[in-house]
Parts: sequence; C-alpha cells; structure tokens
Amino acid sequence: MEKGVPIRAISRCLALLQFINRNGPASLMEIARAIALPYPTTVRIVQTLMHEGMLECEPVRKLYRATSLVQTLAVGTHEVAHLLQAARPHLVGLTQAYDWPTSIACGVGASMMLRDSTYGMTSRAFNNYYPGYTFPMLECAAGHAHLSFVDDDVRECLLHGMSVDHRTSVALEMFRSGTLTQRIRSDGYATHDRTENSMNPGKASSIAVPILDGGQVAGVLSLTYFSSAMPMKDAVARYADDLLVRGRAISETLESLR
Repeated sequence: MEKGVPIRAISRCLALLQFINRNGPASLMEIARAIALPYPTTVRIVQTLMHEGMLECEPVRKLYRATSLVQTLAVGTHEVAHLLQAARPHLVGLTQAYDWPTSIACGVGASMMLRDSTYGMTSRAFNNYYPGYTFPMLECAAGHAHLSFVDDDVRECLLHGMSVDHRTSVALEMFRSGTLTQRIRSDGYATHDRTENSMNPGKASSIAVPILDGGQVAGVLSLTYFSSAMPMKDAVARYADDLLVRGRAISETLESLR
C-alpha cells in the first residue's frame, strides 16, 4: 500500500463518531448530510458500530447515539487525570455559587476539547455539552486563554496553522499582532461574547482563566452564562475575580502533585 494514503473507511467511521459525540443523537439522514457520506455508506457504518457496541438506536425517535463503550477508546489517556481531580471541586463550587455551568477544556490541535463540566448540574444552560466536545480555539474564551498563556513558539505554530486552514478573522489578526495576547495576559482572563460556534449560536458568553502546571498551560477553567442575562462588563465584575482565585488554586494543587 502506498505510504501516506489513509484508509477511507476508517476516516469515515471516525468522522461519524466525532459528529455524534459533538452533536448528540442524530438520524441516519442527519449523519449522512453532516459528514457528506452517501446514505447507504452511512447505514453500513452505523450498523457496524452498533454491532461493535459503540452506537445504539433510541427506539422511539430512531436516533443513533454513542454508548459508554466509546470511552474505551481513551483508556490510555491519563494526562488530564490530575487536572480533573484538582478542578472538580472548583467547578461544582462555582456552579453552586452562581448557578451557571462551568467547564475544564484542554487544547487539542486548533481546538479546545471539553474534559469536564457542570452543565448537568444547572438548568441555566441551553445544552449539556459532554466530555470530548470541541470548540474552535479562535472562537471561544477558553481558546483565547489557552493561546495567550502557552509558550510563544507554540502560539506561533498554532496561529500559522490557523492562518493556513481558516479564513482570516479579527481574533486571528489580533493574536498575530500580539494585541490580544497582551490584553489577556494583563487581565489574567479571556472573554468571548455571544459565541457563534456552539449548539445555540450567539446565545451564550464565557469568561475563562488558564490553569498552569509547572509554568505550562494544563487546561482552562471557564464559566458560561446567557448573553441576554447581562453585558460582558457586568459578568467580568461579578465572576472574573472568583475564577482567577479558583484557577490559581487548581494550579497550586497540580504543583503539589508533581
């Protein structure tokens, strides 16, 4: 087999699993349209994944969803275990104090991947985002915090890849000029008003702070609220200080575990 040639069936299978993980239960037609697959091919892949126990069909709605067995695909990934252990009490504490969902996300390529959250603890959330859900790094507060606090060479590498793979955006240009990086580092937190790339575009806003381990970004702590509930300046006044305190506390716990 020629080197560098991917196995198309595997690529399609992974794309299908990622779509369901990101968007939740979906019909065969929704899956086929979302990942640009012929309908018969979609049926065969879904049937295969059901046979392997990775997917199941909701009997009433005829929607396909991932099973807990998909977690076996990440059994060998332990690098965030200490982070989640250290962060969980603070996620819960923030949600108990303010009733807004909080989350921990980590940078994966040009995206931020959700690792843990309290979306299921509060009714003040449009959707329940599950671990594994990804957001474009340039289009969320967590991504802006990550980009601002990583090493300069890492940031340059990420921005170069984004400039190749994505259309030019205001955020990209502000990061490339250093303007946004300097502002976020000075404030200690990042904000993103009316996030568009989500299940409910433009309806939620976030504030995010970095979590450091040995001087490196281990993850990002975020609080998300309804955009209509208050302007960003009011949200910053209410929540930013507590987020900064808890972000530092998580960082200190990680340092103690080193």
